[in-house]
Amino acid sequence: MIRFGRPSRKRDSTIPLINVVFLMLIFFLIAGTLAPPLDPELQLVDTSELEGRDPPDALVLNADGILSFRGVQTDPEAFMARHDDGPVRIVPDRHVSGQRLMELTGALRRYGAPSVFLVTQQALK
Repeated sequence: MIRFGRPSRKRDSTIPLINVVFLMLIFFLIAGTLAPPLDPELQLVDTSELEGRDPPDALVLNADGILSFRGVQTDPEAFMARHDDGPVRIVPDRHVSGQRLMELTGALRRYGAPSVFLVTQQALK
C-alpha cells in the first residue's frame, strides 16, 4: 500500500519584511539629521530667573472688570477709536469672569477689531 504524505504548507517568511524594516531604520538614522549640532563650547542663556511683563500694546483687564491701556482706564469704544487696524491683545487677570471677558471681546469686535488675542502665562510643569 502506498502512503501519501500530507502536503507540507510553506510558511510565509518574515525575513524579507525584517530586512526592509532594518534598511528603513538605517536610512532614517543616516538621513535623519535635520540640523547641524550646536557648537559644544556654546553656553546657552538661562531665562528661568527673568521676570515677565505685560506687552506694552495690550489692554489690561483687572479682576474687578476695569479695562486699562498703558495705565489709563478706558473702554472698548474709546480704545478702538485710537487703535490702528491690527489685532487687539488683552491681558486678563486670572480672576476675571468668563462672562466679562466674552462681553469685552464682543465689544472690541463690534467696534472694529479684526481679531482679539488673550495673552496668558504658561505654567511650569
